[in-house]
Amino acid sequence: MSSTQRRAKLLIDGQLIEARTSFSSTNPATGQVVGEAPDATVAEAEAAIAAARRAFDTTDWATDPDLRVRCLRQLHQALHDNKEELRELIIAEAGAPRMITHATQLEEPIEIVAYYADLLGTYPLTEELGVIETRGRKHRRWVEKEAAGVVAAITPYNYPVQIALAKIAPALAAGCTVVLKGAPDTPLVTQALGELIHAHTDIPAGVVNVISSSDAATGEALTTHPDVDMVTFTGSTATGRRIMEAAAKTVKRTFLELGGKSAMIVLDDADLGLCAMASAFMICSHAGQGCAITSRVLVPREHHDAFVAQASTFLQGINYGDPNDPGTYMGPLISERQRDKVHGLVERAVAAGATLVTGGEKVDPGWYYKPTLLTDVAPDSEIAQEEVFGPVLVVIAYDGEDEAVRIANDSIYGLSGAVFGADNDRAIAVARRIRSGTLSVNGGYYFGGDASFGGYKQSGIGREGGVPGFEEFLESKVFAAVVG
Repeated sequence: MSSTQRRAKLLIDGQLIEARTSFSSTNPATGQVVGEAPDATVAEAEAAIAAARRAFDTTDWATDPDLRVRCLRQLHQALHDNKEELRELIIAEAGAPRMITHATQLEEPIEIVAYYADLLGTYPLTEELGVIETRGRKHRRWVEKEAAGVVAAITPYNYPVQIALAKIAPALAAGCTVVLKGAPDTPLVTQALGELIHAHTDIPAGVVNVISSSDAATGEALTTHPDVDMVTFTGSTATGRRIMEAAAKTVKRTFLELGGKSAMIVLDDADLGLCAMASAFMICSHAGQGCAITSRVLVPREHHDAFVAQASTFLQGINYGDPNDPGTYMGPLISERQRDKVHGLVERAVAAGATLVTGGEKVDPGWYYKPTLLTDVAPDSEIAQEEVFGPVLVVIAYDGEDEAVRIANDSIYGLSGAVFGADNDRAIAVARRIRSGTLSVNGGYYFGGDASFGGYKQSGIGREGGVPGFEEFLESKVFAAVVG
């Protein structure tokens, strides 16, 4: 797999095929073309759905856990064997800095596949409810877990391998068949996964289909087609609402991992320097293009100015630039469109009364944006409420722990958050008051294949990862049989 002028193919019904048309994928660090991606039509999406339906209904994939374990282990090995090629493609197409491909962008996600292969070997797919005696007879009752069916998996551009594997690994372990659609900004990475599946696993034809498209109608076909039983989507809350509405017409099961505007609470006894550094590096991780990033920092009013000064120093010292350079911490935003969106939010915040402490500038060539710090921000303002998806940190002063919790929870989102304080028990107690799906206390790291991820409120429905992420793809069937 070469990342230079790559030409990808669709994976449909076990065959790598050329699409009728293609579109260019560009490197956000340079604006240069990385390669050509297949631009799947609605008809090709429907062909992928038909293949997945046929594979689910007519093969023993859903009923042969030993086969599924073997295939997942083959996929895990293939990902390991080809990780260097994947790494270069992620850097070129997603603009991800090389250093994070050794963690959450690539190497840690590969282990998600191994986790679900192991889980399938131990998870109880049958549960006995016992024997009851009623109406003069004995009845044995039990529950069997079986695959939910055909899954449409739609992924975003920011972590194209991690999120794709977090969807397809548990779906395949459960016995589902899948149509995977990558984001139009990072189609080559997703199609590369299809190539690995095709070349290095015994996954039967039609069980996994991988498509890319620049046409929104193709994605809409996945969410509305009657042969799709479940939609798993990661992306913006606005798009999630539309998917939920579309899926309702056929009452599809939906998993939605959506936006976030997560808060970091700095308690009055916290180490300000540590918190300032953590908040600066977090907001610049992958140029702020992460739904769980803490983009609001709540600081005791008496420590506000000192915190802002230290956070500004750290942000100005962030090393941004060429993502190929092993020393680069922050790369570009994914597109000029996204950079314009980020810049517009910053400009409107300043016009509304926020103070621009540092940053707020576009940097060319490529789609770079300087690490940005805003203060004098009202908790209910646009910049404090809307997901920016860029390296923009806002600092909000608070008076007392109760107000900090109230501001943190005053959001339509509830995806993640953080609390820092000298007293670990106190920090955990505050974290328990925050309505979000994940919480980091004093820098705790929650990511892993065994840890579920998802949000409260409009940050989504369901959980991805861990046992809950496996169970999203299972149906429960209750049996009763007369035994006497």
